[in-house]
Amino acid sequence: MSLDNKQILVTGGAGFIGSNLALQLQEHYPNSKIVVLDKFRGNERLSNGSSPSLGHYKNLIGFTGEVVYGDITNKEDIVKLELQYNFDIIYHLAAISDTTAQEQDLILETNLNSFYHIIGLALSHKAQLVYASSAATYGSVKAPQVVGVEEPLNVYGYSKLMMDHIAKKYYNKGINIIGLRFFNVYGAREFFKGKSASTILQFGLQFLEGKSPKLFKGSSEIYRDFVYIKDVVNCCIHAGEKEVSGVYNVGTGIARTFEAVYHTVRKNLSLEVDPDYIENKFTKQYQFFTQADITSTQNDLGYYPKYTLEDGIKDYISEIKKIFEDEF
Repeated sequence: MSLDNKQILVTGGAGFIGSNLALQLQEHYPNSKIVVLDKFRGNERLSNGSSPSLGHYKNLIGFTGEVVYGDITNKEDIVKLELQYNFDIIYHLAAISDTTAQEQDLILETNLNSFYHIIGLALSHKAQLVYASSAATYGSVKAPQVVGVEEPLNVYGYSKLMMDHIAKKYYNKGINIIGLRFFNVYGAREFFKGKSASTILQFGLQFLEGKSPKLFKGSSEIYRDFVYIKDVVNCCIHAGEKEVSGVYNVGTGIARTFEAVYHTVRKNLSLEVDPDYIENKFTKQYQFFTQADITSTQNDLGYYPKYTLEDGIKDYISEIKKIFEDEF
């Protein structure tokens, strides 16, 4: 299915992945109507100090489509969309995505219950539905992680796993539903995620401030599948074009250590600063080795990541410098 001349909704479109996707869709499909729905950030805070909404208007500078303020937990906001538009494709990326958040009630209301609203909208419009799942569904299961073997360690991961279960019930109801399990995504427009932004950005800003980047003790034994935002957006677009249903991993298929991230960022900034090793206080709900099995993602969605960790950081480094100049 071509994405040209379509009405496309991106929920959470002022967030990290959502804003990158909206801008990419705008660039490559100028004849399509792109609508962004976002709650945007306010003064509300979770118990850990984070904002439940990470949407920020600055992420959408340059976006010329329609922007709608709305809350996915408010059925009336979704009904307004249902009556005003006729979407062909829905990218559902809105969520509380902080893995350290403890508010089970709010997270399940926002991520899980509201998913029924989005599915209802997709059914009403007979729209292709692509939604954000997460590698947090896997918890500490052995790498490489494969869809079907999950053990979430936090309520965020649990909420995403339940969304995957709900989606399966609608696979044969006249629409295609694709869940994308994003691994450790990094890249432009993640700054407003705050402390949940990638270690690539955090290390870069710490370097530029003249501070020692903070690494957990034993970081040479902590592995992550770091995937660049440009690859993630391309996968989202591929998913919107495919007439299949299922849950798919979105990573590189290669795990790298935090030590490797530190050395790669330092090399690209040409700065000699030793790291500051700290204790990891999140060990009970911490993933020590993530690596996506992307076999089905390649076969069904035609997704082949182009950026290695080195390539992605090299491409991202000018943006990190700009963030430092603008925000510090």
